[in-house]
Amino acid sequence: MVPRPFWMARLDAAWAKTSIVWLTGPRRVGKTVLARSLPDVEFLNCDLPSVAQRLADPESFYRAVRQPAVVFDEVHQLADPSRLLKIGADAFREIKILATGSSTLAATQKFRDSLTGRKRVVELMPVLFQELPAFGIADLRERLRLGGLPPVLLGAQEPAEFFPEWLDSYFARDVQELFRLEKRAAFLRVLQLLMRQSGGLLDVTKVARDGEVSRPTITNWLEVYEVTHTIHLVRPFAAGGRREIVAQPKVFGFDTGLICHARGWDRLRHDDCGVLWEHLVLETLAALDITRIHFWRDKQQREVDFVVPRGRDTVDAIECKWRADALDTKGLRAFRANYARGRNLVVTPLEGAPYDRKVDGLQVSFMSPSDLARQIK
Repeated sequence: MVPRPFWMARLDAAWAKTSIVWLTGPRRVGKTVLARSLPDVEFLNCDLPSVAQRLADPESFYRAVRQPAVVFDEVHQLADPSRLLKIGADAFREIKILATGSSTLAATQKFRDSLTGRKRVVELMPVLFQELPAFGIADLRERLRLGGLPPVLLGAQEPAEFFPEWLDSYFARDVQELFRLEKRAAFLRVLQLLMRQSGGLLDVTKVARDGEVSRPTITNWLEVYEVTHTIHLVRPFAAGGRREIVAQPKVFGFDTGLICHARGWDRLRHDDCGVLWEHLVLETLAALDITRIHFWRDKQQREVDFVVPRGRDTVDAIECKWRADALDTKGLRAFRANYARGRNLVVTPLEGAPYDRKVDGLQVSFMSPSDLARQIK
């Protein structure tokens, strides 16, 4: 079992604010393993009928708990999970509760109460850049090619076998059970089209045409993909500039391994690494629970990979570069002409300490994703 102190700290910080933590994230990302690794917890697999029977009387169950924390793994499998969690939060506040699931809490009609004010959400990401040494990964290209789902990254399963099985399980367990969707083949075909488009502007018309479904269907399915954490839509940042893109989002697949599988990449070229590196940086930002992550682009095709607003008039600009010497400041300079205040950050696979230097008149900080995680909060 690989220790994941970053995520342990996230759970502890969430528990410091409320008794219930909803641990979510895509299928096979490691939620169950992380939950089992917690010390002094009572772990319950809610897939088991015997567990469902034990939890039929929540008050009796909580009174019998002898550990300071309890884990309800795959809690949405229960008939009335929100009642179980609400009773725990309201009547047994001394017990810490961790509930896991592969979607947002309210994605299923089983949750009659969204537990507003009673919970914190922690979204588990694929293995982060700063976690690679613990997983024994020295070759960053391998992390980009294989992705960050532990069974593939640790070599327990081959990508060619794992990802088709993952797609089948994802539809059966996370989509059909929660949303009662039909059209399995079309739904998965559209998902793979989005993976091939990952990192670019979302073209709904093209996806609908290539997926052989209607635009309204794509719109509905995009919400399903988002709440089950298989894609992230990053929306443009605009605060009044007349020549900015203001509506069309970018689409990002949740895992670089699944993206490589969808694109048929069994080895990576230099340009491929640059595209996938942007995904790894996005995962670093998302892991910090930053609520507003955008990109910026104007109608002259000048772009900044990610921007993070900080306060009323301050915006950090983040460029993702596989090679630090490949920085082109055209996008940064255009952005700063409109938004002068904020840091200019270049995130690159830097092995040494972060450093600052002037580039084309701009003060720029160069750093690794690990440094970004420490500085952006």
